[in-house]
Amino acid sequence: MFAAAIADHRIWIAMAIAILAGVVRGFSGFGSAQIYIPLIAAVYEPRVAAVTLLLIDTAGAAPFTVRAFAHCTWREVLPMYLAAAFAIPFGTLALLAIDPIALRWFISVLVLSLVGALIAGWRYRGRARLPITVGVGLISGFGAGAVQIAGPPVLIYWLGAINKAATVRANCLVYFLLLDLTSIAVYLWEGLITAQLFALSLLLAAPFFLATAAGAKFFHGASDLTYRRIAYAIIAGAAFVSIPVFDSFLR
Repeated sequence: MFAAAIADHRIWIAMAIAILAGVVRGFSGFGSAQIYIPLIAAVYEPRVAAVTLLLIDTAGAAPFTVRAFAHCTWREVLPMYLAAAFAIPFGTLALLAIDPIALRWFISVLVLSLVGALIAGWRYRGRARLPITVGVGLISGFGAGAVQIAGPPVLIYWLGAINKAATVRANCLVYFLLLDLTSIAVYLWEGLITAQLFALSLLLAAPFFLATAAGAKFFHGASDLTYRRIAYAIIAGAAFVSIPVFDSFLR
């Protein structure tokens, strides 16, 4: 399986994408899915992108998240997670049922729209409220099941809510780990995680993790405005290039 993955010329493009996504993740603290998913979906297909990122992200985040369990606000995390867990199977059905080209158009438009929202500074202003928390969880869970893009609605909500930064960070770490574990269970049930994709995930994980460490080093010394501009520009560019009309350049 490893030999077959390496023999496929697309592996080198995929590794370059993993490096780019990892650098942005380490540099800005977010954005890896918005780069990885549309580009890997263009090189392979949306299912490959969703499964490999899920496995890579879970393996990378789990060791750092355990310590956050004691610092998160469970009355906010748990309702959002339960709503998301309910929505993940519906998102997974969309991944299985929707034509890959149509799904890729959706991913590209979604990513560009979310980047626009982040650039515009959209935030939820106020305290976390249960109905809004549940609604955000449903949207996030559906996005996780369909295309493994669950973060933006959560970030827009929690970053604007009245919470300490350390609490928001702990909430996000715990929520996304629980979401990843649930997604893995659903993907296994639906037969999406195959031995071939597991092998591909291992091959792409190493460059992704090394690039994340390098990106974190690049962050030091950069101003807040500079790093946000760089991250947004790369994410928007990746989403644009991954539009199906550019397939001849990526395959």
